Amino acid sequence: MTQEELDALMNEDIDDLDASELTDEAEEIEVEEEQVIEKKSVKTDDKPLGYSEETAHHWPLPATDENKMVHQLDNVTKESEEKASEIFDIIEGVSNELMAKEENVNNVMEVLNSNIELFTKLSEKFPDVEAFKIQLEKNESALNDTIEAVETLQNSGDAIMSVMDIMQYQDIHRQKIERVINVMRALSRYMNSLFECKIEDEKRVSSAQHIVGDTHNDIASMDEIEALLEQFGSK
Repeated sequence: MTQEELDALMNEDIDDLDASELTDEAEEIEVEEEQVIEKKSVKTDDKPLGYSEETAHHWPLPATDENKMVHQLDNVTKESEEKASEIFDIIEGVSNELMAKEENVNNVMEVLNSNIELFTKLSEKFPDVEAFKIQLEKNESALNDTIEAVETLQNSGDAIMSVMDIMQYQDIHRQKIERVINVMRALSRYMNSLFECKIEDEKRVSSAQHIVGDTHNDIASMDEIEALLEQFGSK
């Protein structure tokens, strides 16, 4: 075998070795990725260790969106703020309409005042003409009704302003709820830091089903065990 053939053979072995090493490394990476995915799937499970349908009544309510207190309070503040904004928009629209109508009524009052002034002069100049007197009385009556309408519009505007002032308390309530949320979140972070550990739950030893002093009757008592042993001994 020549030196060239030997070199070619060595190069082929090296290439085969590199390919096998790359294949092994790829397989190891795939295995590690699968393990990471399995760990993530275990961690994303919200059920506590030892929880099952049979033992569900021993556990508090599950941590769903319906039972998460902070989540519910956030929804309350969000929904109340949205509804309050809608109410403010409606009240503002009504207030603007009242102001516009009040301006229109004031224009009508100017016309009625001018009519009253005109029919007053005509009645004085032509006292025998009953039509002037009748129109004068009608305009005076219409003016009184218009004045009452203006007063009603003004009172309604004042009432709407009072409602808007009262609605400001909704923002105060929102701030109080947010304060409660912040306190709860601070307590949650403190409790998490207080109970955190470096050992994963999957690596811990399972808890004993019965400890001396437990009141449940899931296992046999000492008397029952002794009676059972006596039965076996008698046989």
